[in-house]
Amino acid sequence: MLSKSLLQKLARKHGTPLFVIDHDELRENYRQFRKYLPRVQAYFAVKANSDPAIVRTLYKEGSSFDVASMPEFKIVHENIKHLSAKQRQEWIWDKIIYANPTKPADTLEKLNKYKPLVTFDSFEEIKKIKKYAPNAGLALRLQVPNTGAMVELSSKFGAAPGEAVDMILAADKAGLTVEGISFHVGSQTTNFDNYVQSLNLTASVFKEAKDRGYTKMNLIDIGGGFPAPYDASVKPFKELAKVINTEIDRLFPKDIQILAEPGRYMVASAGYAVSKVIGKAVRGGKMCYYINDGVYHTYSGVIFDHCKYPIKAFKGGPTQMCSVFGPTCDALDVVSMAENLPDLERDDFVYSVNIGAYSHASATYFNGFPPATVCHVNQ
Repeated sequence: MLSKSLLQKLARKHGTPLFVIDHDELRENYRQFRKYLPRVQAYFAVKANSDPAIVRTLYKEGSSFDVASMPEFKIVHENIKHLSAKQRQEWIWDKIIYANPTKPADTLEKLNKYKPLVTFDSFEEIKKIKKYAPNAGLALRLQVPNTGAMVELSSKFGAAPGEAVDMILAADKAGLTVEGISFHVGSQTTNFDNYVQSLNLTASVFKEAKDRGYTKMNLIDIGGGFPAPYDASVKPFKELAKVINTEIDRLFPKDIQILAEPGRYMVASAGYAVSKVIGKAVRGGKMCYYINDGVYHTYSGVIFDHCKYPIKAFKGGPTQMCSVFGPTCDALDVVSMAENLPDLERDDFVYSVNIGAYSHASATYFNGFPPATVCHVNQ
């Protein structure tokens, strides 16, 4: 973890709002993931934070990548453009999955020459892939329980288990190859049973497909959802890994390749936000602080990710319950209505930790305020 003194030093040097990424933490998170899930190939979910420097660090560590748009694909591709055409093609097949189940036709046309692995979850998508990306390999996205996840995904994505094999056989009839099954238990999942149920559903689909004559599947993508350590209620990652390892080894032979799409887990703890107080007022007997970062910027996860990022002060002293607002002229720009903070003055710095995922990635220029300056350390 970066020290408070370093964060203040960086804020004085670069100004605020400031978004700091610690690349040592990125590397450590990747290594921990590989340590506790040795059978699982980690595909970093680029959407969690698509900063090219983050992608570059994880590329150097040996990570694979989950992309969901052509711009994300191109960010990853920048790291392999020096390879020969044959090496690039092999790398893309082994190291990239395009895990957005519904893709525009023009995207599929652009992807086709790379012969990518893509997900799908509908009969309509089979027709589209057949027409625009016939060279792609397919993974069927399965609808699975998202109980207890901070961000539920199953209402938008996933084929119902009862029609999964029908879709696999339809793709096969169309001349496409379904390589395996993918699923996602929901983002920031602390209910480990979601993985157990999902792996068992996947095993059932594998069996039904085999019983009905389809034997070409050789991979399982267990998606993301691996929880970031936002607070003490989140169990250690190694406990979840033990559950997953047990089920994988019980249900699937060693020749089945296992993929995963960790995003939040990789980058959340690597990110810090530093801002400063630009105003203060007492409203209804409650102290209110206004800072130069907010929910249209680094704290966008408050809105889009259902996440809370406690605001911390660098200075000490007696605290009181306060509200913290962002800089825009919009009443929606509420960072928190309940923070215990000491008496702060204008230009005092405040900060948040564990804010590396789905934060700066969805920052805007709303109201004329630009996103925070990005600062990379320990590259």
